[in-house]
Amino acid sequence: MRGRPRIEIRLTVTNKIVELIGWMALLMIWILTITSYSNLPDIIPTHYNRAGHVDGFGNKVNIMILPILATLFFIGLTILNRFPHIFNYPTKINKDNAIRQYTNMTRMNRYLKLVFVIIFGLLDYKTIQSADGLSVWFLPLTTGSIFILIAYFIIKSYNTKQR
Repeated sequence: MRGRPRIEIRLTVTNKIVELIGWMALLMIWILTITSYSNLPDIIPTHYNRAGHVDGFGNKVNIMILPILATLFFIGLTILNRFPHIFNYPTKINKDNAIRQYTNMTRMNRYLKLVFVIIFGLLDYKTIQSADGLSVWFLPLTTGSIFILIAYFIIKSYNTKQR
């Protein structure tokens, strides 16, 4: 990390749109949670197993954990994106490749933030619905989307170092 250039990454229009969608989705989670809170039963689902079945219950105040976690992830990654020179990269960073590598990784974090907020929003919605649980596909699709997104940007980072 020593000697890496410290460069401010300028947001493209697409990056600004992704940021805006993320902030709006985070706001929607809070609105959904707060407006639904008084109508929730005293006991709500608090945990789902790998098959999507409810296997834990708790007080309705636990519903606040989901928007809090979503907010912490979102703001944490937003702050982290201000310091791309501290990330781990698959190649040595120098003044010639820094802007491309930093842009790639900050973009990955931006999309990860959005995916995390969507996942927490879906969990919040399903918990508020107090349905029978989640689809059996929920866990594989959400974890798969995270890993595919990360793999895409790591591969892109390797390809970027070739230029």
